Parts: sequence; C-alpha cells; structure tokens
Amino acid sequence: MGTDTVRAESADEAAERRREQRGWYFYDWACSVYSTSVLTVFLGPYLTSVAKSAADADGFVHPLGIPVRAGSFFAYSVSLSVIVAVLVMPLVGAAADRTGRKKPLLAAAAYTGAAATTAMFFLGGDRYLLGGALLVVANAAQSVAMMLYNSYLPQIAPPEERDAVSARGWAFGYAAGALVLVVNLVLYTGHESFGLSESAAVRICLASAGLWWGAFALIPLRRLRDRRSASKATPGSTTPGFRQLAATVRDMRRHPLTLAFLLAYLVYNDGIQTVISQASIYGSEELGLGQSTLIGAVLLVQVLAVAGALGMGRLARIYGAKRTILGSLVAWTVTLAAGYFLPAGAPVWFFVLASGIGLVLGGSQALSRSLFSHLVPPGKEAEYFSAYEMSDRGMSWLGPLLFGITYQATGSYRDAIISLVAFFVVGFVLLARVPVRRAISDAGNPIPERI
Repeated sequence: MGTDTVRAESADEAAERRREQRGWYFYDWACSVYSTSVLTVFLGPYLTSVAKSAADADGFVHPLGIPVRAGSFFAYSVSLSVIVAVLVMPLVGAAADRTGRKKPLLAAAAYTGAAATTAMFFLGGDRYLLGGALLVVANAAQSVAMMLYNSYLPQIAPPEERDAVSARGWAFGYAAGALVLVVNLVLYTGHESFGLSESAAVRICLASAGLWWGAFALIPLRRLRDRRSASKATPGSTTPGFRQLAATVRDMRRHPLTLAFLLAYLVYNDGIQTVISQASIYGSEELGLGQSTLIGAVLLVQVLAVAGALGMGRLARIYGAKRTILGSLVAWTVTLAAGYFLPAGAPVWFFVLASGIGLVLGGSQALSRSLFSHLVPPGKEAEYFSAYEMSDRGMSWLGPLLFGITYQATGSYRDAIISLVAFFVVGFVLLARVPVRRAISDAGNPIPERI
C-alpha cells in the first residue's frame, strides 16, 4: 500500500473521529439543561409546594400509606432515583459492553428521561405523586444515559486527545445550561407580562428542558457509532443490578490502581457535590441573601464553568491531567476557606465565591472523567463507567451527612461549610498516591506523553 494511500486513510479516519467527537459534545449540550434548570433551580421548590398543598393538617403526605413530611418529599424522591439508578446502571453497562450496541441503550435512556421531564408540565395542584414518579424516572434515566455517554470517550478519542475532548464536552454542557437558564429566568421573573401564572411559568421551564434534551440528543445519536465488543461476556452480566455491580467490583480488584483512583475520586467528588448542593443554603441561611442573588450565582457558575473547563483542559496538555486535578483540589480548599470568612449580607462577595467555584468546577470534573478513561480495560468501558457514574451520583452522601452533623453540633453553617475541606485534603492525598502511568499500563492501554 502506497504512502499516499495510507495518509489518505489516516486523514479520513481523523475526519471521522472529529465528526464523532463533535456529535458526542452535543449530548452534554442536550442533557445538562435538565441538571441546571430542573434539578438545581426549579423542581425542588416547586415540587415541595405541590406536596405541601396535598399535605394533611400536620404537614404530612402519605405516598403508599407512608407518612412523609411534605418538605422532605423532594429529597426522598431524589434518593429513590439514586437507588433505581444503582440497580439499573451495572446491568445496562454490562449489556452495552457485551453486545457492543450502546447507541440504542443511550437512545432509550435519553428519551425516557426527556419524556419524563417534558411530562412535568402536567405537575400542578396536589399531584405530588406524579411529580415524585417523574423525578425518579428522569433522574435515573439521566444517570444511565450519562454512564453510556461517558463510556464512549475512550473509543472516540486517542489518549493524547482525551483531556481536551472531555473538557469541551463539559464546556458544551455548561454553556447550554447557562443559555437556557437565562431564558427560563426571563420567563419566570416576567411571567405576568407574558400572561402566565407563576405556576404555569415554572411548568413551562420544566417541560422546555425535556424538549431541549430530546431535540439535541438526535445529534449524538446520528453521529456516534457502535463498535463490536472484543471482550467476552462478563460473569453475572445477566444478573440483577447489585450482583452485577459486585461482579464489576470483583473484576476491578484485578486492577487495584484503577480502584485506587476511583476511591480518590469518590472522596473529592463527594466534597464537590456537597458544595454544589449546600451553597444555596449557606447563602440564604448564613449570609442572608435573597433568591434572586442565589439564582444569579448559579448562572454565574454555569458561565464561568465553560471557561474553567476549557482552561484546565489546556493546562492538562502542559502539566498533565493528574497534576491539574491536584491543583484544582487546592483551589477548592482555598475557595472554601474564603467562603468561611464571607461577610453576611454582601452579595458581591458571594458572587466572588461563585466565580471561584465556577472556574474549578468544570475542569475538575472533565479531567477526572478523561483520566479515568485511561484506566479502563479495553472492552469494559460501559461496565467500568457504571461504577464511575455511581461514584459521581450514587455515593455522594458522606458530604451532606458531615455538613448536617457539623451544623447540628455547632449551630453554624460556617463551621459546616469549612468541614468539607476534609474531602479535598483526603482526596488530594489519595490521588497523589496513585501512580497513573503504571495504572494505565496495567489496564492494557497506551500511555500518553502527558498524564
């Protein structure tokens, strides 16, 4: 075969890879609106108000005859969705690796989640059970879809490109979240001028996230392609979720350095997720800030996370992903320490804190994903990313527990927020101890020049 022919084929392969990568970015663009507008901003307060309207005189609702305080219904629904996802993700991941047909499974999960989110338009009056059911379905489907989406990364990007590709994916997601949140906030704050009630405006915002998710999911589903799996079926791959998870963990024990990275990620990501979920409580209860300030801070985080993800992707090309992540954990620690000293009633300083969070949020998540992709044995991408996704979404309970216990013991949200520094310090130490080059080699993958 002539040199020109080889070069032509190489150029064609590179062009096809770029096209597939661009399609892959658009799934983050499609689904991140659900995380931002639905979960972070609108659904929690709205579903709680619906549950309260259905509550008895003592403030309880009774799903399946179980007394539940109306104010806790949203949190319990999120917890139930995590349990469902934990049961389903290992099964779907093993099936995807066994058959090599990820795309139909991704389509099923994405459109199940998008349909459930769109159906939130009908959440009104006292239909709290409908809202809880739709939340469980949408959130579990989102987790399953993200696991499949993440598992494409090692297949569509060679080792030297993964940090940049992963960072662009996160940047696309944060950009979409910011764009739609701006539109939603215009509709919500000006609902009277649009002839809408506040409830109708919220329901439109919720449903629009589902429509956006479904519409833009078409792009990755057209451009991503299935690859026939070269691996044999994993033992227990047709078993229920927890047994399949146990089989995956047993397999991961043959790659202890991969497991060591996953442990480090579990710890510091727990801190990240807790900061995200508790920052608004800290702002409202400890700093006395209004709802408009808090929503504005969420929007600022979304915008700056785009720049942060792209900027840290460039740093990773110079210093390697591991060092850049370690640097981000130092930045998280400094940000929390600054948050401890924020004066009450000073929204400007809260926006400064939000800026710090935004700049490190996207990059630390994007580079963690790309680094883990190097540690996954070939042919087991979806199965291993199911464990990664559960670390991301299903195991982040220690942080909120420590936050709550610290507040209960001290009565201070400042003490509660500074207690989360422990997750970043411990995560830093655990990650620093992982020899990533040897871990990549042990997993059977080529070692990039910078890692």
